[in-house]
Amino acid sequence: MTEVTQTAVLERGATPLAPGAGTLPSGHPPVKWGRVGVLLMNLGTPEGTSYWPMRRYLKEFLSDRRVIEVPRAIWWPLLNLVILTKRPGPKGRDYASVWNTERDEGPLKTITRGQAEKLQAAMGDRVVVDWAMRYGKPEVDKRIQALLDQGCDRILLVPLYPQYAAATSATACDQAFRALMRMRWQPTVRVSPPYHDDPVYIAALADSIRDGLAKLDFEPEVILTSFHGVPKSYLLKGDPYHCQCHKTGRLLREALGYSPERMRVTFQSRFGNEEWLKPYTDETVKALAAEGVKRLAIVAPGFTADCLETLEELDGENRHYFEEAGGERFAYIPCLNDGPDGMRVIAHVVARELRGWID
Repeated sequence: MTEVTQTAVLERGATPLAPGAGTLPSGHPPVKWGRVGVLLMNLGTPEGTSYWPMRRYLKEFLSDRRVIEVPRAIWWPLLNLVILTKRPGPKGRDYASVWNTERDEGPLKTITRGQAEKLQAAMGDRVVVDWAMRYGKPEVDKRIQALLDQGCDRILLVPLYPQYAAATSATACDQAFRALMRMRWQPTVRVSPPYHDDPVYIAALADSIRDGLAKLDFEPEVILTSFHGVPKSYLLKGDPYHCQCHKTGRLLREALGYSPERMRVTFQSRFGNEEWLKPYTDETVKALAAEGVKRLAIVAPGFTADCLETLEELDGENRHYFEEAGGERFAYIPCLNDGPDGMRVIAHVVARELRGWID
């Protein structure tokens, strides 16, 4: 009988044999296959808050042409001669204010790891779950390779962004595809689509906000749903992000039974002189306080995990803006994170996208 490779004798979906096991031709390299992998991908975080780790992180992030679409001839000298000289220090101090000192890492890394671990526990032996950051560590290419080393010949990529944007979902996939381009034996890949209007996601957000409001000792007059901003030009070029954020905001408002005046969509985190998506969160916060609003809450439904932009910018900077302008009571309601509501959404999305692979 002719000798066959391990891949011929294993049934798809079966637990792979250990490297070198099975009937293999003499000199054949070890083979693992037949498992399904899931890779959760989030934005990223620096490895430290001092100057050089911050500079390395900012350089990788701000060099991405998906993020900054300014012509290279203009952006390169501005980035390398000005921004990367001046920004690492102040930005590092911002990160230090929310840093997980016990693990010596940013909160985004802590929470994303927790999401992966809890998803693995929920999925059991059916899949192998891993996680990666688009910028910084753990790197996307290394985690894809780690899944391959465990026999995953089918991998679901899950960009942890409910609303699609070229500067988030697309660049995460770009990084994964660059890794695939260097592989002899590519895994079969699926990409989880945005879930901005998924009923499970909307219901989880609504439940989380109800729970958060119930813990307050005041009732907000206005609730802002703050999404990360992008330049307006990205919308004009065809990016669906603006529309998907507004749909999430509308569905969430309807689920909670609020009027458009009480629950409003805003956009945060702009920089530079270009016009970004409006209304701006910080300007809205200041205007509401100036108009006499005394009680305000902010939620961030576009973030799957709390991070610098939510903990320092929303709960810190915008709290200060509101109180300085005359506001009296302010609350930031945390993201879904790796709590029960957050894991309900991630598990639902993953199970939906793995149909046909693990059924």
